Amino acid sequence: MAEANVLKNVDGAVATLTVNRPDKLNALNIPTRQAIIDHLDELEDDVNVRVVILTGAGEKAFVAGADISEFEGRSPVDQFNVMHGPNAFAATGNFSKPIIAAINGFCLGGGCELAMACDIRLAADTARMGQPEINLGLIPGGGGTQRLPRLVGLGKAYKLLYTGDLIKADEALRIGLVDEVVPADQLMARANELAGAIASKSPVALRLIKEAVRASLRTPLDEGLRHEITLFGLVFSSADKQEGVDAFLNKRPPNFVGK
Repeated sequence: MAEANVLKNVDGAVATLTVNRPDKLNALNIPTRQAIIDHLDELEDDVNVRVVILTGAGEKAFVAGADISEFEGRSPVDQFNVMHGPNAFAATGNFSKPIIAAINGFCLGGGCELAMACDIRLAADTARMGQPEINLGLIPGGGGTQRLPRLVGLGKAYKLLYTGDLIKADEALRIGLVDEVVPADQLMARANELAGAIASKSPVALRLIKEAVRASLRTPLDEGLRHEITLFGLVFSSADKQEGVDAFLNKRPPNFVGK
């Protein structure tokens, strides 16, 4: 049953995961979170899949947040156990392959946190984003207080977190919360175009780029630079590096195999 909450479609090197609870605005209940984790685990091990797109079913919502009905009657211990169990936000943020959020509507609370855990965020011009937990007397619990300031800066993050205001796609683009805005009817076409372009690159290099960028968020600059140099040396052992250099020198398109 949980698998039906998140649909998986694989087309060549690109997989699309669709949160599939449109009647609930794709709210994240426990089975849905687990399905995201399970699908990402499978895709991590699928050598044929190089890029993942994450989106929501229907036209109204990417993910409108947590399923608030699950909060009623929960004790602090119950909530502690939920928060320290399998974590869809961590699974998304720790996924080793490029992952793109295609934000097709309301992207609120846990939905915004899920999108921020992705590498790139494309938004439909109809999208609305925000962290409205404050309106329930709550705070974000899926990374909102940590990832939002890293993306938009402290002042803008505080404003969104303190007020719970929703912002339109063009404002999200202006402050750096999303990376591109397209007409709603072109969102998935653009997401697939971008995913296809990324999928044509070396999977080895993509993975090491992601590792190096992640390191920049948790290490001082000098340590991050040393880590980058180490990874740069490591990629010289790959068949993809040999293929890329040979293709460049012989003026032909490369055929990367991920080794």
